Amino acid sequence: MSPSTIVQILFNSLRLGSIVALATLGIVLIYRTSKATNFAQGSIGTFNAYIAAYLMINYGWSVWMSLLVALITAFLTGVVIDKLFIRPAAKANVVSKQILTLGIILVLLGIMNLNFWFFSDIWPSTMSRTPDPFISSAHTLSILGTSIEWNTVFIFLLTAALMGMFFFVIRKTRWGLATRVTASNEPVARLMGVPTKTVTLFSWAVAAMLGALAAVALSANRLMDPNMMIGVQVGAFFAAVFGGFSTFYGPVIAAYIIGFSLHIGRHTVVNVFDGSRFIAELIVYMLILVILYFKPFGIFGKPPEEKV
Repeated sequence: MSPSTIVQILFNSLRLGSIVALATLGIVLIYRTSKATNFAQGSIGTFNAYIAAYLMINYGWSVWMSLLVALITAFLTGVVIDKLFIRPAAKANVVSKQILTLGIILVLLGIMNLNFWFFSDIWPSTMSRTPDPFISSAHTLSILGTSIEWNTVFIFLLTAALMGMFFFVIRKTRWGLATRVTASNEPVARLMGVPTKTVTLFSWAVAAMLGALAAVALSANRLMDPNMMIGVQVGAFFAAVFGGFSTFYGPVIAAYIIGFSLHIGRHTVVNVFDGSRFIAELIVYMLILVILYFKPFGIFGKPPEEKV
């Protein structure tokens, strides 16, 4: 494998890992605070990425202004979901909450498949162009003779900055303490005076914003598709389980491990063995399942403490 190929795989892995890490952190945040497995994380992100694409394609807005609006609508989407669906089901069991998130997927897919109002303008068959990247693909960085798009570098740096900010807030602020206490034991946190309902509300809002950012980063220079985040959603769930749902940092690290593994596997299978990239994905996810057999709580997770 040549140095230029290694560089290309490295940066492509960082881009994919960053997008998966954003979605993963949203899933873990909701699970820790709401005790709900959010299967709708990808659909929520896609829905708000559609709004950004609509503004870029039909009104000529910049990607930054479009992203800002998408983040605002994502915040509101998370608030609405928590208010209308999650909070009324607070006392329901885990399975009921999972089914609720599946219902949210159907609602969002139904809206994105509407063939009237502004959705008909950004549907693939009528799209005049694809959404813009954060930084134009004309701007590239040359490393060892390999041209790397600055957009790829920016996505990684932006994700790293957001992760650093998130972990600072979680570890060093009162709001982070409230979130950690709620994640540890919600009934006890409520008795201690922690505003657990507000913590849960903002967790859904922040998770929706992370999903929207991941979807906007993924949608650059490609046709919009209501199902475009399925692969990211699958990778995010694998990262959450692989890293361990009991931590915030473990799933993020696992997301980058999966990103590297997928790109190395795809290159090896496609270019060396002349096979399909889907075979590489199968091998990677099967290896993760084997590791989980020996580490069922994830590589960074810990088994729950038994109380007597």
